[in-house]
Amino acid sequence: MALTKLLSGLLQIVVTVAVLIAVGVVAFFITVFVVSQGARLAGYDPSGDFVVLSASLLVVAALLGGIPLGQSRTDNSPRDEYDTTGFQ
Repeated sequence: MALTKLLSGLLQIVVTVAVLIAVGVVAFFITVFVVSQGARLAGYDPSGDFVVLSASLLVVAALLGGIPLGQSRTDNSPRDEYDTTGFQ
């Protein structure tokens, strides 16, 4: 039972990593296209190095921006909705 649970967790991690890598690659290709077309619309003709650099910086910023760093932690302690201290 424990081995099956371990293997299913490992498979889930592998599938998740593969999907995230695929999404990152697709996002990178789309960003390269957008940066390239945006530079052409602005009248610039950048070399491929600068297009790839700017696209990779944008994709990394977007991927890192999606990480929830400041999540508030919820405590499961019961809260008194109405504090009756002094009015008992």
